[in-house]
Amino acid sequence: MTANNNHRGLYIDGTWHTDTNDDIESTNPADTTEVVGTVSKGDHDAAVEAIEAANAAEAEWSDLSAHDRGAYLRDAADVVESRFDELVTLVSREMGKTEGAARGELQRTVDLLNYYAEVARDAGGHAPPSASDDTVTYTAREPWGTAAIITPWNYPIAIPTWKIAPALVAGNAVVFKPASQTPTIASELVAAFDEAGLPDGVLNFVPGSGSEVGDELTTNDGIDVISFTGSYEVGSTVEQAAADAGKRVQCEMGGKNPLIVDETADLDLAVDLTVQGGLSGLSGQACTATSRVLVFESVADDYLDRLLDRVDSLEVGDPLDGVDMGPKSSASEMESDLEYIEIAEGEGTTLAAGGERLTGDEYDDGYFVEPTVFTDVDPEMRIAQEEVFGPVISVIEVSDFEEAVAVANGVEYGLSASICTNRLDHAKEFIGDVETGVVKVNQTTTGVEMQMPFGGRKHSSTETFKEQGRQAVEFYTHEKAVYVMHFAGE
Repeated sequence: MTANNNHRGLYIDGTWHTDTNDDIESTNPADTTEVVGTVSKGDHDAAVEAIEAANAAEAEWSDLSAHDRGAYLRDAADVVESRFDELVTLVSREMGKTEGAARGELQRTVDLLNYYAEVARDAGGHAPPSASDDTVTYTAREPWGTAAIITPWNYPIAIPTWKIAPALVAGNAVVFKPASQTPTIASELVAAFDEAGLPDGVLNFVPGSGSEVGDELTTNDGIDVISFTGSYEVGSTVEQAAADAGKRVQCEMGGKNPLIVDETADLDLAVDLTVQGGLSGLSGQACTATSRVLVFESVADDYLDRLLDRVDSLEVGDPLDGVDMGPKSSASEMESDLEYIEIAEGEGTTLAAGGERLTGDEYDDGYFVEPTVFTDVDPEMRIAQEEVFGPVISVIEVSDFEEAVAVANGVEYGLSASICTNRLDHAKEFIGDVETGVVKVNQTTTGVEMQMPFGGRKHSSTETFKEQGRQAVEFYTHEKAVYVMHFAGE
């Protein structure tokens, strides 16, 4: 196994700690003989220590002006940007997304830090006029105190950034638990804040298991607000635990995202949207990934021919070698994909492309799955209902627009949806009728802009508060209504 000297510790109260009982070793999913990095593993006691450090730093941090807090984000962005190419490579090696996708994630990280640094300049309350001439009314937004940030492995630096950045500029201290699959790149975000001179205790980093670190973050009285991204199974548990403890909570979870292709669609565009949204770059490992294509019967054969030609041309391999798709992020993720493929075949679908683990030569030491397409899929089959989180597309034929929308809505998730069409009436009705938090027309189901709110419906979200945009700052603050009566002097 190839060794790597990259070893990070826990980061608590401004100090890196490597003297833990255990480490998390991260390997390259494209070549598991390569160790990407090692990060010290936290436990219950480390989580408690981090929460105490954050609590002690709360008051002094919140006393700074929002402008001053934003300046630290801007400096952290400069650090990330100065190491851009190095961190792109690290994202690809640790998570497995292609170099192009990793570059997009790193650029989003830099942009998010700069965006929230600017939001800090004018974030605040508002001042509606009072009914009384002697009264001034306004609102003020104040931080909750300490925020727990729990993040997934598929966007290992961008998702932590879009949670941590608004939490910090709002005046909260933070305890951050990353996914155990990708702790190395997560630690580099913390290192950027450390290099930027963030005051001790304001940001604390405790990788570790959900049963120890995660449970402590959701139940400890020192945590005031929790932001979680991950699976519905874990997120629903986090939501319940936080609610029982009286904490503000926000959970963004899975998706089963549809792309509708109607009879007027540009079919080459529809194929582009399918491949970009569900296969290339991240190998389908995004909560917004396209997993169902609902295609009108009148164009289904033509669309499918073009899609299969494109899928056949996709190159799978080392994500740093200019390929279209890299590996799955872990053995368990690969095995889950293969299990769903077996289930789909057992349900009576037609396997039109892919469906196998790639082996031989460059593939033997990695977790590679072929891009996979199923046809003859019934909307009630498990492959059409459950989140696969892999490069697996289900093509479902529908007779008309009404059926397409009904099938799109006929799942427990409601994160993102798109329609490929040249009909304005279809676009307008789709926007109003589809039951998702994100809706697009002639765009991929993946990809969101940082100034826009992000979140889902149904099992995709707790439907409490949105992420990103200015709405994120609202989540990390509470609003106080102020009335001031003034008296004329004599």
